[in-house]
Amino acid sequence: MTLKFLLQKEFLQIRRNAFLPRLIVAFPIVIMCVTPWVMNMEVKQIRVVAVDCDHTVRSQRLLHDLEASHYFTFNGQRATYQEALADVEHSKADVIVEIRNGKYLIAANSVNGTKGSMGSAYLSQIIAQQDVAGQAPTGQGMAVKLLYNPHQNYQLYMIPALFAIVVMLMTGFLPALNIVGEKEQGTIEQMNVTPVSRWAFILAKLIPYWLIALFVVTMCLLLSWGVYGITPAGSVVWVYVLVILLAMFFSSFGLIISNYSETMQQAIFVMWFFVVCLMLLSGLFTPTRSMPSWAYLTTYVNPMHYFIDAIRTVFIRGGGFHEISLQLLALLCIGLSMGVWAVASYKKNA
Repeated sequence: MTLKFLLQKEFLQIRRNAFLPRLIVAFPIVIMCVTPWVMNMEVKQIRVVAVDCDHTVRSQRLLHDLEASHYFTFNGQRATYQEALADVEHSKADVIVEIRNGKYLIAANSVNGTKGSMGSAYLSQIIAQQDVAGQAPTGQGMAVKLLYNPHQNYQLYMIPALFAIVVMLMTGFLPALNIVGEKEQGTIEQMNVTPVSRWAFILAKLIPYWLIALFVVTMCLLLSWGVYGITPAGSVVWVYVLVILLAMFFSSFGLIISNYSETMQQAIFVMWFFVVCLMLLSGLFTPTRSMPSWAYLTTYVNPMHYFIDAIRTVFIRGGGFHEISLQLLALLCIGLSMGVWAVASYKKNA
């Protein structure tokens, strides 16, 4: 019965807050409707200039392919390589392709490393395809089959990961500001003089944010289906299970920070430090195998890494329990550890 009344108190506080209900509804809508369009690693509008010293049918066909490609903006031809390099130095071009004696030289401006590397890779693919097309058929061809995401839709890759960002921010920061907010208002002292156990008190703080996590992820699933036409290839049940486990970790972690903080400003800065580290080292934006070995070791204790790996497996590949059992176990262990720590770190002063 004690837990029931404590939960009523928490929900009343959330409902009476003029900002939180609006944030809970608006935040997932903004994230799902805006972020998939801007968080796109596909590089387009790469400005390319050509130096054609051969003037052959083959070189002219390459230039026509560049003009037709939606990845490139063809900025014309230059008489010499030095003239083309001057365009790069004055930020009028990103990539130079020089054709001389049937050979190709690709020079890319790598001040923007992603744009330079992707631009040279796209251009190399066009040249390779042209070379293959110009050869006589040998009867031995090479076929590439793309699994799970055949159209290489980056939104399909990013939308499941956005669930992690929504859950992390909603169930991490709000609990982190909960207890420390009561400390600043002085209401925590009234709770300390009651016979309420620490377990009941912490559970009453955690459960509302677990329900909020389920609500916002339901909104994200509906927006994913309604706006982008993307639905999970696997069971939605596993999506909710993963969300609950991740919410268990972040809500507990937020309460731990709140228990050790004295002001909201302190809690916000500490939480932001850990959130950024967990997000950047999780494989959300870059493959974890590309990290240095010492950084890759952090993924073994990073719940965001397990969640993103598992949710992409369920959402894109249609995986089930056997495919994500390791991630489920890791999230459960980390979440329970944080929950026990949250209870142990709450000290009643009375």
